[in-house]
Amino acid sequence: MFGTPAPAPTSDLIIDGSEATFMQDVIDASQTVPVIVDFWAPWCGPCKTLGPALEAAVTAAKGRVRMVKINVDENQAVAAQLRIQSIPTVFAFFRGQPVDAFQGNIPASDLKRFVDKLAAMGPEPDNGLADAIAAAETMLEDGDYADAIETFTAILEEEPENAVAYAGLIRAHLALGDLDLAETLITTAPGTLAKAKEVEATRAMLDLARQAASAGPEDDLRAAHAADPKNPQILFDLATALHANGKVEEAVSTLLDLFKLDREWNNNAARTQLFTIFDALKPQDPIVLAGRRRLSSMIFA
Repeated sequence: MFGTPAPAPTSDLIIDGSEATFMQDVIDASQTVPVIVDFWAPWCGPCKTLGPALEAAVTAAKGRVRMVKINVDENQAVAAQLRIQSIPTVFAFFRGQPVDAFQGNIPASDLKRFVDKLAAMGPEPDNGLADAIAAAETMLEDGDYADAIETFTAILEEEPENAVAYAGLIRAHLALGDLDLAETLITTAPGTLAKAKEVEATRAMLDLARQAASAGPEDDLRAAHAADPKNPQILFDLATALHANGKVEEAVSTLLDLFKLDREWNNNAARTQLFTIFDALKPQDPIVLAGRRRLSSMIFA
């Protein structure tokens, strides 16, 4: 869907090879992608440790490296041809030629370097998903929320743990006003997504969206503030209305005025609300940077 094909599924990345298929599985396949060949045997204790670790490293490379497992008991001719004298022995092939090898177990850090080095030899990783995410973000910015949802969903079908796409899907539902659905996506985020910083940011967005739904009329609150400028509740409500109307910088400024007026009002509500707004924005957003500086100067004055 997104240009160049997605990385091959794990079942294609890691296969059992044989003498009959060695030319196809290793030599031919290595013309485009580095291929790791793991020579092992069922009775080999170290093989039982190295094999799964190697498979995990290959899977993590997401298609930039493939792996072929060769049982030396069943494929003695190819083992002899490559002069395999002990196992586990691992060879790496690229463009039909052996380019690296090692024997025995090696530390996890060395194994990762081995795989990363091979991955760097192959083609650059597919940018299709990155391009699709950028396109979905543009749709979101342009107000094409339904199209953004469709695109983010398609990305997640190809890469279910893509935190940027998952957070984008939540933000699209928030933009549509589907707050309950957005909350469900947040609270049921699977695995590592639940703690991803992109998803954490949407929690703050949801809080602000729920506040916006009950925000009072901005003009009425401005008038009330003009009549009673030191009323903390009016200042807080005005900041909420400003944020709901997209006036984020003015909302932050109003909350900072409230913090200066009474920093402990309503259990530190001004500071809590400021952090909620900061969490909903990108860390390097100018509003965040300026707001944090001004807040710090007040705290440490």
